[in-house]
Amino acid sequence: MTHQPETILRIDSSAQHAGSTTRELTSELIDVLRQQSDSEIVERDVSLGLPFVDADWVSANFTPEEDRSPAQAKKLSFSDSLVKELQRASTVVIGLPIYNFGVPASLKAWVDMIARARLTFRYTPDGPEGLLNGKRAFLVVASGGTPVGSDIDFATTYMRHALKFVGITDVTIIDAGEAAQGADAAKERARGQIREIHTRLAA
Repeated sequence: MTHQPETILRIDSSAQHAGSTTRELTSELIDVLRQQSDSEIVERDVSLGLPFVDADWVSANFTPEEDRSPAQAKKLSFSDSLVKELQRASTVVIGLPIYNFGVPASLKAWVDMIARARLTFRYTPDGPEGLLNGKRAFLVVASGGTPVGSDIDFATTYMRHALKFVGITDVTIIDAGEAAQGADAAKERARGQIREIHTRLAA
């Protein structure tokens, strides 16, 4: 067991609160992670609502920081706070229910807010380069009928790519998919994967 303090950023996106599979399993996973190190948990529930990118946001974002007006700085202030949360975290745990084959709109809004040139990625002659290296992420995934990792699962592929875009390539998926075929079985499958993570980290 290590004792290096770390910050775990927990992101919930399920529209459900009571009875949410992703919220329940995310809590169980974080309990396991906290056994491995002294941890501070930062919680961000995006289901409560995030601003969407609009014309003023885009204009402010493309204006160099030193040239931004007070109004532009204010427009980006919430996005700045989300970026700082992500920069600070060493581990990111994302509750990801699959809605209509994709991610919840609130989680897409979060990605739009944290994908910031010069802060979380940069453009190079060889293409975009993520700046948030050395972090790990866990996607706690639940679905009704969509098999996780299948051709109709656009949620996990999108989140993997979005995280890689900002430099987070160590991504582990906890699969509680296809709950319509048996919710208890889906949860137990996911809990088995969490137990495997516990065993791996403890070793």
